Amino acid sequence: MSSPSKRREMDLMKLMMSDYKVEMINDGMQEFCVHFHGPNETESPYQGGVWKVKVELPDAYPYKSPSIGFINKMYHPNVDEMSGSVCLDVINQTWSPMFDLVNVFEVFLPQLLLYPNASDPLNGEAAALMMRDKAAYELRVKEYCEKYAKPENIGDVPEEKSSDEELTEDEYDSSDEQVAGMADP
Repeated sequence: MSSPSKRREMDLMKLMMSDYKVEMINDGMQEFCVHFHGPNETESPYQGGVWKVKVELPDAYPYKSPSIGFINKMYHPNVDEMSGSVCLDVINQTWSPMFDLVNVFEVFLPQLLLYPNASDPLNGEAAALMMRDKAAYELRVKEYCEKYAKPENIGDVPEEKSSDEELTEDEYDSSDEQVAGMADP
């Protein structure tokens, strides 16, 4: 079996070569963010949402599970709304070195979104609403997706120059012309 550091490198490279956008944090390979798209299944209220998920790999990875947390807000019974922490047995309790980072994003997180477990909540309000009124719960999920999980909210869309910078340049140009115009009657 390869060493944990080699395995970490292999799994991270495999994730980077997949369809996921990966942003490294600092210089090491232990912290990074992944742009995660909600499942495209028609029954999913998370469809169309994009979340930035922070991943921290412990020194003992793959023998110890990664730490996973949503950075932008998500309304889900098993995701803490404030911290983004995820309550998912396969990550928190039954992790195995047989799993890798691609499994987290292609299997575990999509399953979490498609099949929330309201009986083991991190977000009690979301769990109660889901059990009491599923249609209202799904509407709230869609509202959160619209408000917090648009691709442009996490940098999927190439950023253009901000309007503040453009205004500043125009202001400098126009103020120079006005001063020059006033000095030259």
